[in-house]
Amino acid sequence: MNKERLMNVLIQPHVSEKSANAAEKVNQYVFRVAGNATKGEVKAAVELMFEVKVEDVNVLNRPDKTRRFRNIAGKRSGFKKAYVRLASGQSIDFTDVRSDARSGTAK
Repeated sequence: MNKERLMNVLIQPHVSEKSANAAEKVNQYVFRVAGNATKGEVKAAVELMFEVKVEDVNVLNRPDKTRRFRNIAGKRSGFKKAYVRLASGQSIDFTDVRSDARSGTAK
């Protein structure tokens, strides 16, 4: 696996009440990942980007959903997410990102 591929596997952290509870109780973090990502790629990407030891990865696909509002049909897009459990004593801090107000980019 090359580093360029691993840098594109993780899309964003999936922040929800359920993922916050999982992070507190069982040291498990949730990420949205690329649709063609495998468990091994997710594990390698998290270890590379956050410099932590990953114990286990569970991956699930949330399928597309069709929705209706009055007579207008719509579609909610699906995605793939990964539950990543870290070794004891390890953690990921998502609040460590600083933004530069002038350029609008994160540092």
